[in-house]
Amino acid sequence: MRVFCCNCDKDVDARLTDGKEVYPHRGDLAELPFWKCDDCKKFVGCHHRSDEPTKPLGSIPTPHLRKARSEIHAILDPIWRNRKMDRSKLYARIARHLGIPEYHTAELRTVEDAREVYRCVVGIRRELGLNKTWGKGR
Repeated sequence: MRVFCCNCDKDVDARLTDGKEVYPHRGDLAELPFWKCDDCKKFVGCHHRSDEPTKPLGSIPTPHLRKARSEIHAILDPIWRNRKMDRSKLYARIARHLGIPEYHTAELRTVEDAREVYRCVVGIRRELGLNKTWGKGR
């Protein structure tokens, strides 16, 4: 499958593999599907709980981008999970801020783009009166 690899900065012919290969120390992930770039060895997970269990979650990130995406989710997800704003409205607002038709964290291709989203979400949190202590369940 053709998947954009952020490390190689191009669409690559990614190879479908499993968690045994990409996370050999994580038995809980052993059977899950992943798409791997064999040129740089980076990978991305799949929508394994959906009707398309081998559909990539997004582009193949670098380790720094993977961490940045995780940090975005840590401050973004509590907003909609705690019903402070509807998820679709929240994502639409981020998309408008970025000037794109639709926003998905997994489609971010650079750390710089992730930083811009992070700043946007911090601003939304501030407008909603949410404190700076964020993360799951807060």
